[in-house]
Amino acid sequence: MTDDEYLAQRFEANRGRLRAVAYRMLGSTSEAEDAVQDAWLRLDRADADGVDNLAGWLTTVVARLCLDRLRSRTSRREDALDVELPHPRTAAESAVVDPEHEVVLAESVGLAMLVVLETLTPAERLAFVLHDMFALPFDEIAPIVGRTPEATRQLASRARRRVQGAPVTPETDLSRQRDVVDAFLAASRGGDFDALLSMLDPDVELRADAVIARFDAADADGADAVARYFTGRAHTAELALLGGAVGAMWAPGGTPRSAFAFTIVDDLIVEIRLIMDPVVLQELDPVALGW
Repeated sequence: MTDDEYLAQRFEANRGRLRAVAYRMLGSTSEAEDAVQDAWLRLDRADADGVDNLAGWLTTVVARLCLDRLRSRTSRREDALDVELPHPRTAAESAVVDPEHEVVLAESVGLAMLVVLETLTPAERLAFVLHDMFALPFDEIAPIVGRTPEATRQLASRARRRVQGAPVTPETDLSRQRDVVDAFLAASRGGDFDALLSMLDPDVELRADAVIARFDAADADGADAVARYFTGRAHTAELALLGGAVGAMWAPGGTPRSAFAFTIVDDLIVEIRLIMDPVVLQELDPVALGW
C-alpha cells in the first residue's frame, strides 16, 4: 500500500464522524459534504506524518471550515434545512467506516433541533455541537472560536439553555456583578481590546439615551464593535450601585453626570446602557462603591 493510499484509508475511517459534525453545524447535507471534502484536500496538502491525532486534527479543520461558512452567511436567508438525502457511499467506503460513526450519522438530528440550532450564533453553535454532541473538551474547542476555555464553556451553556427552551436570567448576585463590571472597567482603562472582547456576549448591545446621542453616536451591536468603542475609555468611571445593580458612573466633583448600566448573563455582558438624562439618573440614585 502506498503512502497516499494509507492516508486516504485513514481519512475514510473518519469520514462518518466528520460528516456528522459538519451536518449538525451547517444543517445541510450538501454543505456538510463540501466541508468534509475540503478537509480532505487540506489533509492531502499537509504533512500528515507530523499529525499525532489525525481524528482530532480533522475534526478541528472541519469545525473551522463550518464556522467560516456560518459566519459568511449574509442577510439573504439560505435554505440550510434542506431535505436532500445523504450521498450514497460505495461498498469500499462503507467497509472502512467505523460502525459507531455509522450509527452517529444515521441518527436523526430532527428538524426541530436544526431550527433551534439556526437561532444560535456561529460560535455558540460550534461550542454546543462539539461539546454536547461530540464530547470535545472546551480547551480543544476554545482555539477554534478564539476564546478562553471558560468563555467557550459559557457559549455552550447559553446555547444549551436555548436548545432546552430555558429562559435566560440576568445575573442578580451583586458580588458577581461587581467582579464583571470592575474587570470591564479595568480593561477599558488599560486599552485591552482582547480582554474586553472576552467579557462581552457575541450579540451584546450598546445603547445611549437621547441626551448622549446628541454628541456621541455610541450605539453599537456585537462584541467587536462594543469592545472597540470602550477600548481606552472609562478612565474616570467608577463602580456604582445603580438602582440596586452594580454599574458605573462618571461623577466629577462627586456629582453623577452619567451612568453605565450593565446586563450580565453567565458572566458575559449582554447589554450596556449609557445614561445621561438627569431624570433617569435621579431615579437610579447612583452610589459610589469605590475602586
